[in-house]
Amino acid sequence: MGLAYLTDIIILLAAAVVAVPLARVIGLGTVPGFLLAGIVVGPSVLGLIGNSEEISHLAELGVVLLLFIIGIELKPSRLWVMRRLVFGLGTMQVLVTGALITLAAAWLFSLPMRSALLIGSALALSSTAFVLQLLTEQKMLMSGYGRDSIAILLFQDLAVVPLLALVSMLAMPELSVTEDVGLALLEGLVILALIILGGRYLLQPILHRVAVFGSPELFTATAVLLVLGTATVTAQIGLSMAMGAFVAGLLVADSDYRHQVVAEIQPFRGLLIGLFFMSMGMALSLEHLFNAPLVVVGLLALLMALKIGVLFLLALLFGRSFKNSLAVSLLLAQSGEFALVLFAVALKSGLLDAALFQQLLLVVILSMLTTPPLARLAHRLALAAKVGDAGALATAEDNDEPTILLAGFGRVGRRVGQILEMRGIRYAAVDNNAALVQRERALGRRVYYGDARQLDVLRSMGAAEALLVIITVDDFRAIEELVVTLRVSFPDLKLIVRGHDLEHCIRLTELGVGLSVSENLEASIALAQEALAIAGEGREDIDAAVEGFRKEYYGFAKKKRRSSLAGKVEKP
Repeated sequence: MGLAYLTDIIILLAAAVVAVPLARVIGLGTVPGFLLAGIVVGPSVLGLIGNSEEISHLAELGVVLLLFIIGIELKPSRLWVMRRLVFGLGTMQVLVTGALITLAAAWLFSLPMRSALLIGSALALSSTAFVLQLLTEQKMLMSGYGRDSIAILLFQDLAVVPLLALVSMLAMPELSVTEDVGLALLEGLVILALIILGGRYLLQPILHRVAVFGSPELFTATAVLLVLGTATVTAQIGLSMAMGAFVAGLLVADSDYRHQVVAEIQPFRGLLIGLFFMSMGMALSLEHLFNAPLVVVGLLALLMALKIGVLFLLALLFGRSFKNSLAVSLLLAQSGEFALVLFAVALKSGLLDAALFQQLLLVVILSMLTTPPLARLAHRLALAAKVGDAGALATAEDNDEPTILLAGFGRVGRRVGQILEMRGIRYAAVDNNAALVQRERALGRRVYYGDARQLDVLRSMGAAEALLVIITVDDFRAIEELVVTLRVSFPDLKLIVRGHDLEHCIRLTELGVGLSVSENLEASIALAQEALAIAGEGREDIDAAVEGFRKEYYGFAKKKRRSSLAGKVEKP
């Protein structure tokens, strides 16, 4: 049994290794790649997986971690900054689209209102993971159209709390639909209140004490325990594990330790999320598509046309330009992973029968597969609209991410931060000294706990969109490894790095650093300046001497780099 289970896992991983790169090459993206891999190895095509139920149980952990990450993204500060679009446009989109799909589902399938309401609510949501990935690949996260899309997704993610509660309520036949909705909303508000209290008085002190120990392994164990523990507790009280994970994410969202927690969870999340999408692909029966292709295609067309139409009109009402509105509606036309989660839970609860579940599964997966070409069209429209719409969100609803990241906030990083503050330049810093982080946070600085040498920590902090990253950590060997990783992951990212000496600066320059500064050099210059002043030299002469020395020093570094690249390494 154990060996068979391991064999199934190996088959799935092999399928993903083949399918995901192919899907990305042809422009579909990562998520459709996982879905296609599951379809191919599943019973509908090759039938290579012997025990799909065991795999689906493991894949449920992927849902748990996905909901946790989504919860973390819902920072109260971000919601407040973008409140007009989040609570205005986002609310209207979910309510209007959900209501229309509910009515359509009740009419087309003659469903009871509780089942139709579940379908409408689920299909009204788009794929946060998929859309964010597409916007990142397009480098449009900070564009007007990107921010509009993110604002809508933020509210959709916020709606997860009452929707998860709603599934549990709808499964209780003794309650009316109105009572179900009312209790779900009330439960959502209670949970959000508990989250605020829990995050403020429990989570922050616990994570601080763990961080003080300075053990990365202990922090990883704590992060995993936080997610799985909260998920298990909510499951024990009759709610879903997904809700528990979402709650845990919200608890961490405004914590000083959020970026390190995300970095610790990310490797598990990536693998298990892939398994979840593959399990959905395996659960798909292509028989329903072959038996009634026109029905499935018709439902898909109806869903996407309805979502595009509603989003387009609402975006226009909120003052977006014609092209921007159309771009947003095309990008968010699909249904998403959360619909898959809700439908899977509803199937187990008896709210959906197996045949309807298969049809809905087909529609959701096909909508995701059609998204890449729609996203390319949306991208072209957004580029055409950028002149007239670029500043639409550049005021009060401005970017919540920093423009500059400081990797390390020790002696050097702290002084860099203070100089940036003096000029009013926005930055965020990360350091693995828990006491330092706590002290700087008390002073109002945006300093977070985390290992600045980890790519996932910097990615969580917004390295992909940052103006530049300044690396000032003390571990010079780790600096070189981090530079290489950042260059591969973010080729266009500007890097300024604190080097140890001339040789180290030369190596950093060869690795692609825009500017590397020798700490030994600058300390020597400061001492020499003071010595020259005491010796009676004038300010102009001192400045000229320092500037001349700098040019000679860094000029030698550039010359040595050119020689090295030409295969003629010169010795100093």
